[in-house]
Parts: sequence; C-alpha cells; structure tokens
Amino acid sequence: MDVVLFSPEIPQNTGSVARLCAGTGVGLHLVGPLGFSLEDRYLKRAGLDYWGDVCLGVHKDLDSLLTRFAGRPVYFLSKKAERRYTDVAWTGEEVLVFGPESTGLPDWVLGRYGDACLRIPVRPSIRSLNLAAAVHVVVYHALERLGFPGIP
Repeated sequence: MDVVLFSPEIPQNTGSVARLCAGTGVGLHLVGPLGFSLEDRYLKRAGLDYWGDVCLGVHKDLDSLLTRFAGRPVYFLSKKAERRYTDVAWTGEEVLVFGPESTGLPDWVLGRYGDACLRIPVRPSIRSLNLAAAVHVVVYHALERLGFPGIP
C-alpha cells in the first residue's frame, strides 16, 4: 500500500503522515508542487527521527506518479465522492491519493478519475477532516481489514 499527498501545503501534516508510514510500512509519495521544502524544520520535527524508516518518493506531477503505479488500484480521497472508503475490498496493493489541505483534489482529477474516488463520511457542516487524520483513518482501516500484515 502507498499513500500519495498531492501538493501538500502544511509540513506538520506531511510529517505526521510520514510517521504513520514509518510505523506501518506503507510507502509515502509526494506530488509537487509542495507548499514547503523537504528541509523544513516543522516537517522534520513532525516526523521525528523516523524519516529513515519511510519509503519516500517525490514526483513532479500526477501523471508521472500514475505511470509509476500502472496496474495497481489507485483511489482518490475526496469529500465529493459518492463511494465510501469502507466499501473497498482491500488487497494491500492500493495507492491512496489525498489532495491539498485547503482545497482537496482539483476538479480535473475528480472528473478524470471519478469512478475511483472515495470519501470519509463527515457531517455536512464540516468542510473536511485534517489531512493527516484522514490518511490515518483510511490506512488503519485498510490494514485492519488485511490483518495488519507485517505489524505485530
């Protein structure tokens, strides 16, 4: 399983997701443009000393990322999606794409990949969950469904 942060803006969120990935063995991929430098102190602080345990990839755009993962199921997380993340028959091969904190995935992504979009249910009065929290929710749900492979 791999997590993709598409144009993340807040280094602390990316650091938190990196720490999740280090602890679960899930790969982390960042698609530019990034809203911060990979040398950002807040990014490093949020990930603590686990960065060496993160399988990290950085990609210039979504198309290059999707080429890298050709043949694997790719899901795009969005509040605008109809299908819930709990409706997936998880295999462990999934690539999970999350959008920027302020806007979510752009409409062109949702239009192009609408059938592969998933949502986390939230009350209508809430614009969105925190990016790192959303990644944690979906990753741990999928890993639980798979029996937490490789995690004691």
